[in-house]
Amino acid sequence: MAAQPVPHQSTDKKRVKVYELRNNDWFDRGTGFCTAAFGMSEDGQRDPRVFVESEDQPDRVLLETRIYKEDSFHKQQETLIVWTEPTTGMDMALSFQEAEGCAMIWKFVNNVQQHHISGTAPDDGLSDDIVMVMPNPISLPPASMANLAEIESQMRGLSGSANGRDALTKYVLTEGFIGKLIPLVSDAEDLESLNDLHRLCNIMKIIILLNDTSIIEHAVSDECVIGVVGALEYDPDFPSHKANHRQWLEGEGRYKEVVRIEDSNIIKKIHQTYRLQYLKDVVLARILDDNTFSVLNSLIFFHQVDIVQHLQTNAVFLAELFNIFKSPQPDAKRKKEAVLFIQQCGTIAKNLQPPARQTLYNNFLAHGLLQVINFGLRHSDVAVRIGATDILVSMIDHDPQMIRSMIYRQLHEKQPPLTDSLIDLLLVEVDLGVKSQISDALKVLLDQNPPVQPEAYTKANGEYAVRAAARMPAAADPQQDNFLNVFYECSATKLFQPLIDLQGRPSMNFSVHQASMFTYLIEILCFFIRQHQHRSKFFVLNNDIVLRISQLLSCQENFLKLIAIRFLRQLIGLQDEFYVKHVSEKRVIGPVLDVLIETMPRDNLLSSACLEFFEFIRKENIKELVKHLVENYREKVQNLAYLDLFKTLAIRYDQAGGFTANMDYFIEADEEPRKRRPNAINPKTGGLMEHIAMDQAEEEYWNVSDDEDDIQAKPVNRPSSANDESPGTRPLVDYASDEEGDENLEAGALSADEDRQESGLRKADDSLRDVAPPPERLSEKRRREEDEEEDLSKMIQHKRRNSSSASSNASGVSGVLRKKKSISGARDTGGGPRKIAISISSNLRNRNGQSHSRSDDEA
Repeated sequence: MAAQPVPHQSTDKKRVKVYELRNNDWFDRGTGFCTAAFGMSEDGQRDPRVFVESEDQPDRVLLETRIYKEDSFHKQQETLIVWTEPTTGMDMALSFQEAEGCAMIWKFVNNVQQHHISGTAPDDGLSDDIVMVMPNPISLPPASMANLAEIESQMRGLSGSANGRDALTKYVLTEGFIGKLIPLVSDAEDLESLNDLHRLCNIMKIIILLNDTSIIEHAVSDECVIGVVGALEYDPDFPSHKANHRQWLEGEGRYKEVVRIEDSNIIKKIHQTYRLQYLKDVVLARILDDNTFSVLNSLIFFHQVDIVQHLQTNAVFLAELFNIFKSPQPDAKRKKEAVLFIQQCGTIAKNLQPPARQTLYNNFLAHGLLQVINFGLRHSDVAVRIGATDILVSMIDHDPQMIRSMIYRQLHEKQPPLTDSLIDLLLVEVDLGVKSQISDALKVLLDQNPPVQPEAYTKANGEYAVRAAARMPAAADPQQDNFLNVFYECSATKLFQPLIDLQGRPSMNFSVHQASMFTYLIEILCFFIRQHQHRSKFFVLNNDIVLRISQLLSCQENFLKLIAIRFLRQLIGLQDEFYVKHVSEKRVIGPVLDVLIETMPRDNLLSSACLEFFEFIRKENIKELVKHLVENYREKVQNLAYLDLFKTLAIRYDQAGGFTANMDYFIEADEEPRKRRPNAINPKTGGLMEHIAMDQAEEEYWNVSDDEDDIQAKPVNRPSSANDESPGTRPLVDYASDEEGDENLEAGALSADEDRQESGLRKADDSLRDVAPPPERLSEKRRREEDEEEDLSKMIQHKRRNSSSASSNASGVSGVLRKKKSISGARDTGGGPRKIAISISSNLRNRNGQSHSRSDDEA
């Protein structure tokens, strides 16, 4: 799209800043050069447009907007043009460096809009050097008492359309219609004509809701504001009530100059800003629409920016302001007003962009803002204390590290740190809002870690796992570490002195001030325990804090009991062995149990907190506390046995025999099904083999080969054979390998009468265990083993041919179960080397005896 610039190309480009409104805050899109021109649209028509090219990157376009028929461009002051983008609904603003450039662009935009209103299309002759004076397309009756009804009716009709609103706006501005209506307010009041006053109120509302910045600025000017708000006092929606807006705005005592401001333009903007805020928050609060609200906020914002920029660049003004607190002659009233003035500056700074806000705070700190805050925090007037707290909280919200740096400097210069002033105020303040702000400020200033970043996740095997790097603690700041050391050495005891003083107190009756103070102190202490792990442990142990807080469980106020239970829940929630043992040693679970017994069976917040406390102990299996609870308070636990929670705790403790080392077994049995260990695969058959857990002694026993036992070890006593065979040729039981044993199980090699034979073999084994056979030679042992393996392989093949699949499955399952029983029995028997007894069927034993007989005959 080719753009055709307007004439006077050399003077077209005017330096400008582009702003857009985001969440009621003006965002700076950049600085560039603005031009107004006609461009060719896609359908070949010429469209008037406003362009802004970036100053740093000439090829980058910061803004390109079309001047639509429905657009509402408005000129504000001498250097501002504001409008709303019709396509996005975004409020935009152009802030020109020079008033001449703003006037030039505005003349082009105004001429285009006048052509749209008159219904004629823009032509080539339209340029910004031609001033087109168009006659107003509307005409209202003269402003008089008799014509008020007709004026109101026509204005309502015109305000219903965009063209009518634009035409009415131009008529009101060019004819000075507001100034003509103001005298009618006094006339109607003199005549006590309530109907005319209601009509004047409606007319003023229509004019203000046209959303024109020029009209609103004119309405809040010195010559018009009293008459405008006077008409708005008579709202027809409340016919029997009259507001007193004029009495409020005429009060001269509301504007106070702590330090005289020489610039009359700044004074004018201060007055206009106050009136605009009053108009937005009080007079028009009930009828404001979004557009009018946005226009009023824009005017207030730009006025505040100009005021703050003037104040922070005026070094003489700042020096005189902060010298009030350094003067040898104390002037309490002037110091109070200076604190409130700085508070208002901080409130205005909240609406500024971060760079401008940072510059203002740095200038204030350089001139001694911390001294002002210390003075305000210790002042007897609650308004001054609130003002100082508000200043501090505003700066902490913006940049807490900036306040920490000033505290580091105070410590380096051996001055009392700011935190001491906050602690003194927290202990004596009665205003709950100020207490809450101070509590939050202390927690932010004493936070040793930066804000936690969102944990990074990596996907592995279909599941997300937290990266180890994301959990690594940040390196400690040495200055902050030194600050914390000084705090715990000097200030922490003073902060928590009310809790320490509970020792030996006979009565737990507190005033409202003391009870609220305990609430904030325990919240701060919970924060310290989470953040300052090692320092807080020493402090809690050294000052017996846990026992002192547990005393609050005997007071009358339920909210104090809740805050004490919350503290104990915080300790055990860390699952730190130090705090668990400390809670157990101080025996503070008993008072919590007493509170639960008192509140049951009622369902309230206190009983719920107690139940959740003990449920956490059960769920997380804190063994030390379970043991402490049941051993020391068994009778109370049994009284609460109608609750499953305490019944389960008692049963688990009894099942574990009082030894917490065995309680993991019962926790797993109650909480979730026991996990089965994975089955191994038989390398020969491809079937599953049951995995049987073996202890270390059994593993070592089976890992040692028979050859090593015969060669290295001394001869041991061997039981004689149960099948009438010589000890030198037969062992007590024929053992097969693991693979062959699994095949026997699959093939149904074990018969159904093995249980009876198993017990018989066990008895024979016990009776013959002490018989000592003669030593067996190595060659005979090897020959015997080879014969046994050959006989077993023949028997397995024979059983595979004769057994069915059904009997195989049944006997396999029963064999596995008997195998487990045999191993567990062997594990539990004491004395002598551990063995695994495996029973075999009578058929196998008979066949085994027959085969040996045949082999002896053949031999």
